[in-house]
Amino acid sequence: MRDDPVASHARAISPFLAMEVLNRAVAMDAAGDRVIHMEVGEPDFPTPPAVVEAAQRALKDGRTRYTHSQGTLELREAICRHHAARYGVHVTPDRVFVTAGSSPAIWMVFSALLEPGDQVILPDPHYACYPNVVRFCRGEPVFVGVAEERGFRLDPDAVRQRCGPRAKALLVNSPANPTGAVLPGETLGRLAHLGPVVVSDEIYHGLTYEGEEHSVLEYNPDAVVLNGFSKAFAMTGWRLGYAIVPEVLVRPLQKMAQNFFVSPNDFVQAAGVAALREARPDAERMREVFAGRRRVIVDGLRRLGFGIAVEPTGAFYVLANARRLGHDADRRRLDGDAGARACRRGTCGGRFGERRCDPGQACIAPFGNP
Repeated sequence: MRDDPVASHARAISPFLAMEVLNRAVAMDAAGDRVIHMEVGEPDFPTPPAVVEAAQRALKDGRTRYTHSQGTLELREAICRHHAARYGVHVTPDRVFVTAGSSPAIWMVFSALLEPGDQVILPDPHYACYPNVVRFCRGEPVFVGVAEERGFRLDPDAVRQRCGPRAKALLVNSPANPTGAVLPGETLGRLAHLGPVVVSDEIYHGLTYEGEEHSVLEYNPDAVVLNGFSKAFAMTGWRLGYAIVPEVLVRPLQKMAQNFFVSPNDFVQAAGVAALREARPDAERMREVFAGRRRVIVDGLRRLGFGIAVEPTGAFYVLANARRLGHDADRRRLDGDAGARACRRGTCGGRFGERRCDPGQACIAPFGNP
């Protein structure tokens, strides 16, 4: 055996820093330390009762076997009805892939799209896992900065300038992690027709506080949508997501799902159906609470001297400018002397302005789990 059997791309992948912090915080919890969890983006609400009860019924009914590799027809049809009612778009169940959270969907989509050296255009800053997945799939991330004074919204003209011959895909995220930016329909429509395959991460849909959220499928029926139940329905631990893909990707993703995941959990899918059918009032109540928390966090950060040029209008993060406060030492470590906060400071992917995010420049203040 070789001295180092680990493949180079497996060794090179960067850790997901928020989960690194969570792992450390869990260990501190187990040791009896008092930890205030602010590291991962998840609601602090319990899952809606109708969702829990649906899963319990499914378990009692013996729904513990394999399902269709793309997910149950019942859930895929419910997802199609949701998109028709919410966005006025027609999607057929054969284009829907149910996954264990949206992360496997991201990996499957880019595995199916990318050849070595293909480029994926990403907003900057961005959800930290995006470039990790692209690189693991042998692609090359290309970053387009989003300006603080423009509300961190992607500029289609700036994206067009990066659409070179190797640009295979454009990933958009609205409402966005970590900026809270929501793209106007006109902007999303322009981005949807620049040439590269458009992959739209819509996991924070349902958590918009000003304006209107749009699906990329309203503008380009051949785009890819990534979504799930974690954020709007407080179901992060259930691990239930989905992708909607164009016809050309259906068979490749079907074979990947069969080989790598076999099928999603049946009883969890039953819970997803209940979320779409019965839990919308619960989701709206959570959104209203988040809206109130947003106001408290924004006002409080400003009083502390953080810069917020444009308030976030979606998701549950505030990306605040901390330059006025100076460049302190890295505060991502956990201090357990008198209790600790497992907090993300400067752990977003990408740059803040022209430089890497660091604790002296940016603070991500989540209000999903205060």
